[in-house]
Amino acid sequence: MQHILSLNSSKIRALAHRRMALSALRADSSLSVRLTRYNAHMAIVRSLEAVGDEQ
Repeated sequence: MQHILSLNSSKIRALAHRRMALSALRADSSLSVRLTRYNAHMAIVRSLEAVGDEQ
């Protein structure tokens, strides 16, 4: 596992959004709201990872 300081900012943000996505699934909301929030965060994760792969 990499040390947190050795990660670049896009990887840190991707990790944060991945955790927010998982939290959205466990939230006390309707299924449609939870799924919408999960998908929104995972879309951000995918875009951040795509940017990180280009560098």
